Amino acid sequence: MDGGKRSAHDLMGREREKSLLAQGLHDVRVDRRGTAVLLRGEAGIGKTALLDWTETQARESGFTVLRAVGSEAEQGLAFGALHQVLWPLLEADDTLSPAHRDALHRALGLQEGMPPGGFAVGAAALRLLADAARTAPLALLLDDLHCMDASSATVFAFLNRRIAELPVLIVGTTRPDDGADANAHDGWPTVPVEVGALTPADAGALLRQRYPAMVATAANRVLEAADGNPLAVVELPVQLEEGHVNGHLPMPEMLPLGRRLERLFAGRINSLPPDSLRVLLLSALSGNTAAGNVGAWLRAVSGDAAERTLAHIEASGLARLDESKALVFRHPLVRSAVIAAAPGHARRAAHRTLAETLLPDDPRRLVHEAAAALVPDEDLAARLEHAGRRVAGRGGDAEGALLLDRAAALSPAPEPRARRLTWAAVMAARGGRLSYTAQLVDELKRGPVPPDVAPLFGYAVVYLDQSHHIDFESSFTLLPEVLQALAQPGADSFGGLAEQAYFKLLLATSLTDDPRGWDALERHLATASPLGRLSYRAWADPARTAHGVADELRALLADMSDEQEAGSGWLALWTASAVDAADAELRRRFTGRDGYATQGSLAKAERYQDFLRGNWDTAEICLREAEAAADLGYRSNALLFRFYYAHFLAGRGAEEELRAVDRSIRPVAVAARMRLVPDNLTRLRGLAALGHGRYEEAYAHLAELTEPGVLPRGLPWFHLVFFDFVAAAVHTGRLAEARAHVAAGEAARMEEISDHHAFLLAAATALTAPDDTADARFRDAYAVPGAAQWAFEMARLRLAHGSWLRRRHRAEARAALREAHHTFRRLDAGPWRELAEQELRAAGDPVGAVGAAGALGSTNTLLTAQELRIARLAARGLSNKDIGARLQLSPRTVSAHLYRIFPKLGITSRAAIGRALGGDS
Repeated sequence: MDGGKRSAHDLMGREREKSLLAQGLHDVRVDRRGTAVLLRGEAGIGKTALLDWTETQARESGFTVLRAVGSEAEQGLAFGALHQVLWPLLEADDTLSPAHRDALHRALGLQEGMPPGGFAVGAAALRLLADAARTAPLALLLDDLHCMDASSATVFAFLNRRIAELPVLIVGTTRPDDGADANAHDGWPTVPVEVGALTPADAGALLRQRYPAMVATAANRVLEAADGNPLAVVELPVQLEEGHVNGHLPMPEMLPLGRRLERLFAGRINSLPPDSLRVLLLSALSGNTAAGNVGAWLRAVSGDAAERTLAHIEASGLARLDESKALVFRHPLVRSAVIAAAPGHARRAAHRTLAETLLPDDPRRLVHEAAAALVPDEDLAARLEHAGRRVAGRGGDAEGALLLDRAAALSPAPEPRARRLTWAAVMAARGGRLSYTAQLVDELKRGPVPPDVAPLFGYAVVYLDQSHHIDFESSFTLLPEVLQALAQPGADSFGGLAEQAYFKLLLATSLTDDPRGWDALERHLATASPLGRLSYRAWADPARTAHGVADELRALLADMSDEQEAGSGWLALWTASAVDAADAELRRRFTGRDGYATQGSLAKAERYQDFLRGNWDTAEICLREAEAAADLGYRSNALLFRFYYAHFLAGRGAEEELRAVDRSIRPVAVAARMRLVPDNLTRLRGLAALGHGRYEEAYAHLAELTEPGVLPRGLPWFHLVFFDFVAAAVHTGRLAEARAHVAAGEAARMEEISDHHAFLLAAATALTAPDDTADARFRDAYAVPGAAQWAFEMARLRLAHGSWLRRRHRAEARAALREAHHTFRRLDAGPWRELAEQELRAAGDPVGAVGAAGALGSTNTLLTAQELRIARLAARGLSNKDIGARLQLSPRTVSAHLYRIFPKLGITSRAAIGRALGGDS
């Protein structure tokens, strides 16, 4: 892959340097005053890019640009660099005196004879520059001064000291003094401009600009290795395979450098004596085991000459000994360059040496032994497998997968190799390395899988299909066979695989409503765990089977041991999600447990609960979670996070954004027969239409999902559709249909399923109650235990109650409407807030214009916390892109927020934000 040619305009994090260079150009062009700037920094740090930027700016300002580049190969060529600079001006040298022309021509090899001294050549060059500067100001750009021949360097130093009265800018670049380049810049400013590493944020921005498709896991590795070096940020990805960049392959342990990066340190590495190179290689390969071992390596490698070996290393500038007696490399790229420069036999020997320094049961020793191995070794493979299982048992599934993969590579026979690869695939999936799982499964499919691990392989295939391919077909063909095999007497349990397989089948079935899944689940219900049976009841047909699930789940978890709970996270969270019981206490039990598989499930439950419980300032977290899931290869999770984000959009009435999300995920969900998602997207369209007062449209959407008086099977979250359908039916004059639906809810004993079901039934009952009992029914709904936690729906209920009271000229109307208005404003539910304001005004409440910071309080109270942050940054002049980078939002999301902020503040332009915020900005 190729990031493309770098532009001089795409410099990141160099505002200070660009400001200094721009000031130099200004002084020369406007004040006709000469100046010089010396940029000093490590190789690859971006000095040449700054010269490119300066050249562009200079040419655009009318400068004549003269440029030279130092070269180690031409350091013996006297005046070679000066020739590069002056050659474009030599055609106009007829203005020079004979003495000056003679000095320059002999120095530059245009005339026979010995070159004169540097002073004479310098004076002639100065005269030539002064003549040229009468036409246009000059910019002399001198790259790699430390590699220029001494004669040219002397002339450039002479010019630097004498250009003050000429419109000439000289910009030079050099590396830090470390013994090799001390002759480079006599006569230059005594305090060079140090060009340091990019900040992590700037390095990340550069990487995203050049390689926008790179997944986060790969990007983080590149940024860690580059350590702020711009050349490394740009060049390291070029050496990666496409699978590394898009997350389909695990990143290599050591990133390949490529020729441009290897050249940064190749000269110094190759100049070291063999003993020094061997010690450097041991340190480079040892990772965190190096501290305290350097002395032993020096003695083992060099004996009495250990001090001399260390002196060579430190004199090279590649590494130094720190206070802990560990070798610290000058830059992470040096470590990579040392390894890349070593031949294979030297690396294997170093790995053997490192293995001998570690305890026999240390997994790192096994890794070094594996790296040193040339041929298959069953004993070593078995030890790697044992270590991998032990690491995975302690929660390190991803690390265990790598050890099992190495064990497979060292296996002499095909069957043990396939077994180990199968375990590696499952561990990689559980450890959040799903793209790695895909690679391992593809490899396993190319050969026979031993029958004894067939259930494990089937589970790995299903895991990959569900999570990565968003394909549930294998769930219904393979998982019933897996469960059947695991149920046989004496079958290997594979560490509780039956529970995980049952969950995966339940997940696929509840998402798709596939009858094959329900049949298989019912067949294996007797052998399922108590939690598995409870989860089946929660999802199978909740209107008829989920009664008491929330209470029973809490009781089950209370009696679980830590060991039982460790493997039950997915199932517990999915069960709780069916009945909206994944509260903070339940989620806390599983926070930090296991790998991404559990933590991804936890994050999905949390985002959905945030919507239900009114924590809407977290909405954008859904998008960040979606990006993280996609980077890890969990495409199904990425889709579901965007699906949960759609809930917030629907509640806020952001229909354009809702339609965009719908367009992006509905086709994928439909293709996967993922019925839960398109059904609920239709419900969300109905909810958004309700907020905007388009009640007939809302009814039409909701009637696609449920008939009046019927609680349909195959609609797990029927209670959410239930309440919205009743509301739409009431608003469209279909009171009989609404009451029939409430009667169906009462007959199904909805109130016994969960607190949320009980509240929604009570709320729907209030909406359909006759006038003589309506007030009491509204108050009954308020009194349902835990009713206040369902913030959005409670506000809708208060709006309906306040409207009912207002039409009957009841004084209590204002209080109910104000509470509803306050909640809608906090949630940024714009259309609902406007409905509340209309009712308040009709009730005689002096509610002001939407944007007025007086009647409704300060501007702070008009805006959500997120909107206030965005407004303040916009008031300071930041662009949408800049604001997004600060708050980790997309520019499009920032734009959507500003679209809602303007009417709230009563303004129509970005320039008016600061004035509207007043002292808040």
